[in-house]
Parts: sequence; C-alpha cells; structure tokens
Amino acid sequence: MSAIRPETLVWLLLVALTLLTWGVGQEGLNGPAVSLGLLAVALVKGHLVGDFFMGLRRVRGLWRWVIALWLLLPGGLIALAFVLAAR
Repeated sequence: MSAIRPETLVWLLLVALTLLTWGVGQEGLNGPAVSLGLLAVALVKGHLVGDFFMGLRRVRGLWRWVIALWLLLPGGLIALAFVLAAR
C-alpha cells in the first residue's frame, strides 16, 4: 500500500480553501477584514501551487525569491488599497 503523496494532500487543502472562499461569498460576508483574509488565502494558495505543482520547493536562490516577491508585491499592493479605501 502506498502512502498518500504530498501533492495529493496539498490538492485537498487547495480544494478546502477554495470551498472556504466560496462559502464566504455565499454567506455574503464582506468588509476589509474579510477581503484581506481572502487575499491571504489566495496568496497561500498561490504559494502552494508554486511549491508543489510548479516544482519550486526544490529551487534554491534567486528563483525562489522571485516567485515569492511576485506573490507578495501584488498582494501587498491590493492589501494597501483595501486599507486605504477603508479609511
């Protein structure tokens, strides 16, 4: 009997996070805190996809940072826009 591969567990986590996001939308929850939480979920999902499905978890050095910055820069700017709009 083979063990469950890490990619399968990550895929299940991605499905669970997607269902969480969908559930938040179905419940009609809104506001800056909810939006920032969902943005954080999206960033975590992007990081998981990069690490496990694009093979970046084995990459060292510059490429690992480029992808992390690619996720953090737009995410940070979107978060800043939410915070400034909430004032």
